Amino acid sequence: MTNMNFDLTDEQTMLLDSLKSFLDEEIYPYEAEADRLGEVPIERGERIKQKAIEMGFFAANLPIEIGGGGLDYTTLGLIERELGKVSYALGAHIGRPTELLLACEGEQVDKYLTPCVTGEKHEVFALTEPGAGSDIMSMATKAVADGDDYVINGSKHFISTPVLPDFAILFAATGVDETPRGPRKRVTAFLVDRDHPGFDIQLGPLCAAQRAYRTYELGFNDCCVHKSQILGEEGNGLDLANKWLYMGRVWIGAQCCGKMERLLELSSEWAATRKQFGKPIGKFQGTSFKIADMVTELQASDLLVRHACQQADNGKMTSNDAAIAKLFSSEALGRAADNAVQIYGGMGLMQDLPIERLWRDSRLERIWDGTSEVQRHIISRTQLREYES
Repeated sequence: MTNMNFDLTDEQTMLLDSLKSFLDEEIYPYEAEADRLGEVPIERGERIKQKAIEMGFFAANLPIEIGGGGLDYTTLGLIERELGKVSYALGAHIGRPTELLLACEGEQVDKYLTPCVTGEKHEVFALTEPGAGSDIMSMATKAVADGDDYVINGSKHFISTPVLPDFAILFAATGVDETPRGPRKRVTAFLVDRDHPGFDIQLGPLCAAQRAYRTYELGFNDCCVHKSQILGEEGNGLDLANKWLYMGRVWIGAQCCGKMERLLELSSEWAATRKQFGKPIGKFQGTSFKIADMVTELQASDLLVRHACQQADNGKMTSNDAAIAKLFSSEALGRAADNAVQIYGGMGLMQDLPIERLWRDSRLERIWDGTSEVQRHIISRTQLREYES
């Protein structure tokens, strides 16, 4: 047993067994093709989505009352862990619409929330800009009030999504507030349809990691939207964004654990069967100690992610919990991927085997949804805050 042997409920066991069978049939066989093409063929992605809907995996993260699966965070963490083993571009078609859409009100529910739950529409989270990544306060995109409308100008990039989105959850500065710590931008979230005048969306550059999971570049040029398109309340966009970012970091941690387990299993089998100097390479400490490190760091990562999920279920998860889970698991994955390549030797860099792709894909985990440096800043700031005068 390479992964944490958590005590699972009968429902969780049945759910994971069903998901594993689904992945074996619908995703693993097509990973290499998607990576080679640099995209997931439309018909392949649609098949995955429809099968996910039929099996009840789609929108498993949203409440039962609106048609979702209603799963708790701990169970969702187990699902994300399993999905972490496969190509993200393919797995993302098993849609988990952002919980930010729960802030929809009135006509927004029928126009945006419900279609995302049923798979008829797909949203994109538009926060990152060329000059503002994790530093949200450097955001240059502005939405200027004009009567009952807002005129939006600016751009976003690295906006990742498995398919061309139907609408964007766009974050823009709608003013400046004076705070005890000085002027602070007031950030607001808007729902902007893809075909809305003044909104342009283009396919972004190909990335070395997660090649088939494409990014888009969004441009807004005097894009005029009615105030009814505000998601939540004017000025509370930062709170909405943080809710998504914090839990998203835990899901990345869970996915890193899944990818680590896959790398560990592949490396263990290779180390036990590949022979050099008359015996399996796993008999040499240079190899066996790498395996030991992978086992240890996987278990530690699993525990950190599990803790964050349980804290979330209890309504107690903090940005620190999320940062710790993402930081440790993403960096442990990086070490595991590098060790796997070393164990495989030259074959680890050949496209005939999945190690090379997993190695490339693992590198991204330390960057998106907040770099390792950002996570360390959050953790150290939390630690030092109580000592500040």
